[in-house]
Amino acid sequence: MDSYRHKGLRKKLIENLRDKGIFNERILEAMLKVPRHLYLDKAFEDWAYKDQAFQIDCDQTISQPYTVAYQTHLLDPNPNDKILEIGTGSGYQASVLSFLCKKLYTIERQKQLFNKTSLLLESIGFQKIRTLYGDGYQGAPRFAQFNKIIVTAGASYIPKPLIEQLKIGGYLVIPIGDKAEKTMIRITKTSETEYDQESFGIFKFVPFAEGVVG
Repeated sequence: MDSYRHKGLRKKLIENLRDKGIFNERILEAMLKVPRHLYLDKAFEDWAYKDQAFQIDCDQTISQPYTVAYQTHLLDPNPNDKILEIGTGSGYQASVLSFLCKKLYTIERQKQLFNKTSLLLESIGFQKIRTLYGDGYQGAPRFAQFNKIIVTAGASYIPKPLIEQLKIGGYLVIPIGDKAEKTMIRITKTSETEYDQESFGIFKFVPFAEGVVG
């Protein structure tokens, strides 16, 4: 259920994001449409519209709304883009992106979370999102190439398959670092063998682990 109260709390959250420097109206409008409380267990829904990360199943988190907005801003999704998200988690980031692109694929390595989130997304009307169970470090070669790729967990290095699955001119947004605090990186693929790299501040993420958990 998405009540008037929930919608009012979402509007306050969007104003908070504007105050923090998020001005892309397409992103803010998409976030206004996504009922974030549905991605948390009902007992914790009062936390849904605080600008904070919150722990979910399998020791993962639903990202802080500001982080979702900021990563999405760096990704710069366009209506005709085909996008790959690494780290489905709760499905919240994928839901926001689904309003901003043509095709969206999202990979989750935790089978329990993959099953739960896939059912949730379908039940609340996000059938457009293609959920995949697999190792995010390997990307989704079956569906490549992608205009944009976003990683929603903290990596220690840039996975080569993700660069290979990116179209020339496309972006990879990924948090990189050896500690809990990661540097947000945007990679622009300039040729089949070259890319440019930009840095955009420090953020906290759960670790981007390799392999799958059945």
